[in-house]
Amino acid sequence: MSGAGTRSAGKPSRSNGSASQSSSAAPQAQQDQQKGWKAAVHRYVKLYNQAEIDRYAPPFEEIIRDEDHLNRFAQRLDRLREQELLRGALPSRSETNAELIRISESGSKSEVAVLIELRIKRTIDHNGRTYTEERCDRERLWLSAEGDGYIISRVEPIVLERRPRYSLSDAAMAAELMQEHEASEGSKQQSIPYINYDVLPFLKHSRAGVRYRRDLAAAYADRWWNEPNPAYENFEVNCTNYVSQCIFAGSAPMNYTGKRDSGWWYRGFSGKRENWSYSWAVSNALKNYLSAPRGSSLRATVVESADQLALGDVITYDWSGDNRFQHSTIVTAFDAAGMPLVNANTVASRHRYWDYQDSYAWTEQTKYRFFHLADEF
Repeated sequence: MSGAGTRSAGKPSRSNGSASQSSSAAPQAQQDQQKGWKAAVHRYVKLYNQAEIDRYAPPFEEIIRDEDHLNRFAQRLDRLREQELLRGALPSRSETNAELIRISESGSKSEVAVLIELRIKRTIDHNGRTYTEERCDRERLWLSAEGDGYIISRVEPIVLERRPRYSLSDAAMAAELMQEHEASEGSKQQSIPYINYDVLPFLKHSRAGVRYRRDLAAAYADRWWNEPNPAYENFEVNCTNYVSQCIFAGSAPMNYTGKRDSGWWYRGFSGKRENWSYSWAVSNALKNYLSAPRGSSLRATVVESADQLALGDVITYDWSGDNRFQHSTIVTAFDAAGMPLVNANTVASRHRYWDYQDSYAWTEQTKYRFFHLADEF
């Protein structure tokens, strides 16, 4: 299902996209004749896309009965409208496509639950320059039959950037991530090791005088922002694993210790499991690793503000203000004011404005940690 819209001078835009199912695209004639609950989802996607352009709440009340979500959505739009006004950023075009990930229908089809992925691509005009940002959000919709059609009785954003069990220790969280991953893999056999540094011994230890290739880190981030690199394991919460891959692609040397609670390393599939340090895959552990002073290997300087960052630098996010950092991003571009645009995974994002106020994970208590990586390791 899709929606597309552009901003018209002097008045809010109205999206006029067509509906299709991403997994099996339908001809236009079939798209225009969708009925039942799919018509309600199609209408929802068009209104959602309209809001991505206008930053005003569209007439969702026509199809949504969830007052909590309507208020949550309106508050998010108010926040983003103010932010973009202060930045001088003007969204000029938006395209939203939705894939139906999972569908559960009652026997009578009077109740339907749908997990959808919204893929948003927005064109931003900013102080004479134009850039494109992309992100993928997931939501769960509950629909109920009403009259001749369906209404959306409940909307639940899937806030993957915020783990509900964020108070766990790094070790416990890493173990939990591993258990989740192994459970999802089941009995699937791995054909070969992914990355085995036993055959590349010079990468197992820090090397002095290695230049950080920021351009390569950003290029890797743009290549793999919306799909997993099969050379690495892909986790349910994948943001820090992805950022670590980007840094490594920029020639940062691993600090291989063989101990999961020290160093910064990814050894690959060995002994029927993946071996990696907590700092490679857990945001709070990466924050701790980058914050610690060291004379060699991967190191960084904590800076005070986002405008002090360079390409290939790292931002970590503490949504609750309790000094437990839950999300990581990497700087891949800059807007016209020199402020960072970032890439991320778990919720796949490309050239997204760094402060993440467009995420439901963001709160008034959100804290950031800005890391300027060394130019030479």
